[in-house]
Amino acid sequence: MTQEFKFSNFPKSNIISINGIELEVFEAGKENMGNPIVLCHGFPEHAFSWRYQIPALVQAGYHVIVPNQRGYGNSSRPKEVTAYDIIHLTGDLVALLDYYNYRDAVFVGHDWGANVVWNLALLHPDRANKIINLALPYQERGEKPWIQFMEELFGEEFYFVHFNKKPGVADAVLDNHAENFLHNLFRKNVPLAPPESGMLMMNLAKAEKPLGEPILNDDDLSVFVTAFKNSGFNGAINWYRNLDRNWHLIADIDPIIKQPTLMIYGNLDMIPKFERLQDFVPDLDMICLDCGHHIQQELPQETNQSILKWLTKFNGSQRIENKNGNL
Repeated sequence: MTQEFKFSNFPKSNIISINGIELEVFEAGKENMGNPIVLCHGFPEHAFSWRYQIPALVQAGYHVIVPNQRGYGNSSRPKEVTAYDIIHLTGDLVALLDYYNYRDAVFVGHDWGANVVWNLALLHPDRANKIINLALPYQERGEKPWIQFMEELFGEEFYFVHFNKKPGVADAVLDNHAENFLHNLFRKNVPLAPPESGMLMMNLAKAEKPLGEPILNDDDLSVFVTAFKNSGFNGAINWYRNLDRNWHLIADIDPIIKQPTLMIYGNLDMIPKFERLQDFVPDLDMICLDCGHHIQQELPQETNQSILKWLTKFNGSQRIENKNGNL
């Protein structure tokens, strides 16, 4: 069963066949063809996470392209875990540009979507002319594979590690508590405190009294709940199960981001800032907003202003291409 949106102000989706899968894509601002911007959601999210940014970007003159990435929404959910590695995930975005006959675009990512955008900039540097990432900074490739490193640092119950060491366990818990999990996850003004024992995501799924305040109203929450009741969480979690595979895949890649980059942090996010970010991203601007992890949904107007103000820096020299990729 595919999900039908009840919200007249959110674009309708198209299912397109690219890179060996079907991708559900929401599109707005076709009148701005030639000036593309691609918005990439995180976990456990949906293209709908960008509902506040789409109208502002269209008004600013952008052709806005918002995919539900593989494993999410009505997009394909391959069974093989390796089908969610960084080669496939970045390959989907490259194929999306090819579908629209774009040589390159501005890419915006949040959370796991930011990780994909960072890696797109490394693996396909000619396809991203500028990048904007929210919440998740660049992840340095250290001497140890990421899951091994995280297990040594945080223990086997840390959710990245748990997803890998106990496949299928968290998937089932989240599937069985989808509405409660999403209701408890999308919160703001959550007090910063040491994590309770056990696996964070499963704790959230089962918690009866969530902390903080809800970010989503009932209608917005229903979009996420309906989507995940349809898709399940396995495909989304499989992104985590490729972290060590990705560590090996990018071993020989130049780790320096060459594109102009805007990094937006939430000051109340549990994800720490990366103090050496500029070592890997020399052409960097950074903004910190007074919010938690779900930046573009917690502070939509401030997020829009930050993105648009930064993009105006390039208006005088920005390369604008038409649909056929010509200048």
